Amino acid sequence: MIAGVRRDLFEAVGGTPLLRLSRLSAALGRTIYGKAEFLNPGGSVKDRAAKYIILDAESSGTLRPGGTIVEGTAGNTGIALALLGNQRGYTTVIVIPDDQSHEKIDLLRALGADVRVVAAAPFTNENNYYHVARRTAQTIPNAVWADQFNNAANFEGHRRSTGPEIWEQTEGELDAFVCACGTGGTFAGVSDALKERKPSLRTVVADPMGSSMYSYVKRGALDFEGDSLSEGIGIKRVTDNFTHARADDAIRIDDRAMIEMVHYLVREEGLFVGGSTGVNVAAAARVAATLPAGSAVATILCDGGARYMSRLFDPAWLAENGLTPKAKGLEFLT
Repeated sequence: MIAGVRRDLFEAVGGTPLLRLSRLSAALGRTIYGKAEFLNPGGSVKDRAAKYIILDAESSGTLRPGGTIVEGTAGNTGIALALLGNQRGYTTVIVIPDDQSHEKIDLLRALGADVRVVAAAPFTNENNYYHVARRTAQTIPNAVWADQFNNAANFEGHRRSTGPEIWEQTEGELDAFVCACGTGGTFAGVSDALKERKPSLRTVVADPMGSSMYSYVKRGALDFEGDSLSEGIGIKRVTDNFTHARADDAIRIDDRAMIEMVHYLVREEGLFVGGSTGVNVAAAARVAATLPAGSAVATILCDGGARYMSRLFDPAWLAENGLTPKAKGLEFLT
């Protein structure tokens, strides 16, 4: 191969730049780094999970030529599986709840996935998208259920790629890592990789309202308060992936802070990102404020804002939900 040429789409996943959020860092007197995962081929951090899940299934022989990949997803993992599956010649069947943005559903269909939209239901309900995907996979010959929540290939992919990349890009000059949990794979993999290299590094879960990870890390209980309009993050159970996590602390971020940070980032940093990134950066900023001046904190810039145009960037939707951005600076962090 010619130097600098990626062999295929799989080799293009990862190696994303680590961005210094210059204006936010200057305002805080601490450095905030964002791992630009929206620059992966599929446009999100979930490309890594999808890549390693497929590679693991191929290696084990459970995913064979002409096979089908089935997954229940809030969108981004499905998008990644569809793209990478297309490159390998696999069919993808994606089960997604109807409370996700239509942009993600439309994109999945454009990629050729067999998209099955189901009514949103709690995990304890057998009609929850996760359980529907599991049952669907059992009915399709030569199919594998990706099971991103409990498939250790998710955690392992981040432990082997995302974490080491952040360490190398910061040359080890890092004091904390902050990230939300959807499946728990990203936080678990990165926290494990970073703690292995620097045990004193602080690892903090960023949790939206309505999720139980905050209370689980703080008290060992799966309690939750309120609800959130964020997509793809927040869980009320301990997934197999999260059992590998090395969490020192947790912080809650409400929808107001999420929305304000999303709009701050596009206005001040030129970053057009989604709600999970808003949660991550708001949490990273709050954690940074508790550390000595000059400290450095890294987080994940999960995906781009185009997948949320009808929500996070639609004035009518924002007004309807009482979330019209009002902040002129960073006053929403206090």
